[in-house]
Amino acid sequence: MDELRENYFNLEIIAGALPSVLAGFATTVQVALTVIVIGVAIGLGLALLRLVGNRYVNGLITAWVELFRTLPQLVILIFLYFALPYAGIRLSPFLATALALGAVLSAFCTEIFSAAIMALPKGQWEAARALSLSPGRTLRLVVLPQALRLATPLVTNRVIAVTKGSALGIAVSLNDTLGAAQSYMSITANPSPLMLAAALYLAFFIPLVVLSRLLERRMQPY
Repeated sequence: MDELRENYFNLEIIAGALPSVLAGFATTVQVALTVIVIGVAIGLGLALLRLVGNRYVNGLITAWVELFRTLPQLVILIFLYFALPYAGIRLSPFLATALALGAVLSAFCTEIFSAAIMALPKGQWEAARALSLSPGRTLRLVVLPQALRLATPLVTNRVIAVTKGSALGIAVSLNDTLGAAQSYMSITANPSPLMLAAALYLAFFIPLVVLSRLLERRMQPY
């Protein structure tokens, strides 16, 4: 038991690692929030574009969705950071991580929002037309509020699943929570900083999980 405490829960080492790991945790939170904005915005935009009904546009959207739902997140991240410079495009570790995970999240959000919109009865559109609402106003005032209500729990769950991948940023030298913990661990030869990192991840993601459960209950029709 003493060896376990010494090697994994060494308070002296944890105290020394705290400033750098907290700085990395701030980066993790910033990456996660950026991923959410990118993923949800692009996903909703692509779902709305599908309503146009153009087969070429729908084909491109389907290709985007299948590509980023299928490829591992790490592969996308490595490509953006290490391959794009050959095309003259250089991304920072932060931006590469945010764009890679944001693209993945957008693919899932596109499907979720599309399914939520299609799940609404056609009578909603017909009733709005009977009230002389334009297609744009029907979408904005009638369809989207209901579709977003249906999609919110699923989007929240997917947000949690994808944003946890921010730890992959260590592969491109992103100094996030895990990166800072590993750097300090390499200095002390003690994994206690990883336990601190794990505690911070729990502190960030457990409230999101609880929020997801609350939203699921609240959005249930019965």
